[in-house]
Amino acid sequence: MAAEFETLSYPHKTSEYTYRVPTPPRIVVPPPTLNSDALPSITLSALQSANFLNNINYTNLVTQNALIEWTYERRREAQMILPFLYLGPMTAAKDESFLRGETGHGVGETRVPGSITMVLGVRQKHSFESKLMHGALRKPRALGIVCETVDLANNQDLIQKFPQTTAMINDHLAQYFRQTGKTGKVLVVCESGNERGAGVVAAYLMGTHTDVDFIKAMQLVQAQRFCANFDDAMKRLLQGYWDILCATRQVAAVNESNHDSNGTVTVPLSGPQNASTKRGLQRDEDEDMDGIDEDDLERFGGRTFAPFTDQTL
Repeated sequence: MAAEFETLSYPHKTSEYTYRVPTPPRIVVPPPTLNSDALPSITLSALQSANFLNNINYTNLVTQNALIEWTYERRREAQMILPFLYLGPMTAAKDESFLRGETGHGVGETRVPGSITMVLGVRQKHSFESKLMHGALRKPRALGIVCETVDLANNQDLIQKFPQTTAMINDHLAQYFRQTGKTGKVLVVCESGNERGAGVVAAYLMGTHTDVDFIKAMQLVQAQRFCANFDDAMKRLLQGYWDILCATRQVAAVNESNHDSNGTVTVPLSGPQNASTKRGLQRDEDEDMDGIDEDDLERFGGRTFAPFTDQTL
């Protein structure tokens, strides 16, 4: 029987087919473009809802080329992703000199401008790592630094926690700015500083900056912390979160446009009067089902590839 199956041929097929389980296409993160100084050129623009970030100077945000200057020892340290946001492993939360901003870290002895004001720990729930994180946060707590933690059952929980982690960072920065008139410094840590913590920072970049999508967020994180690991699952999580952010912003823009000059809300019409604003799925009764309708032309009109060719019997 095996020999019979091997001799079967399919002359009507136009290309080779694979018989594996279907998988989504991989998300490729290209390297960012370089400026005249051979450094990654990445621009940022903060959302209007985060007014306390408008005073941040984003000029020369990426000051080092992590791809060229990266050393293995730097993965044990924290790197600056934004002027007020750092990413690193749990060991960075136990480095008193780093928390106080007294020593330089990385190539060129880049100093932390001021002490860390908040440490956000991302940890696995009910695991040995959770106990390690609790011990790592003892040092910043002893120094009077605000410490917050986010517990995850698995990495899939991240997409539900992204709005919470973004709000925790912004709430602290806003409160610290109101109390002192200065910008705080937040350190995000996980066990290695390369996976869950990197995802939280990338989600924060998307949530607080108008011109940062999930690709640009990962580019910026890896441009500063080269060892950050965005696997396929994390990339899809960030892509899904970016879709949610886009939908939320579109709804907010529509609601804002529906407010007239008197401050009242204009409710959109429903029923047949507003049917033209939506793409209808109904078909006319006299439509020729044997022909090609407009939807088919829109979907398949520009395609030149045919998976099968007609075969005469």
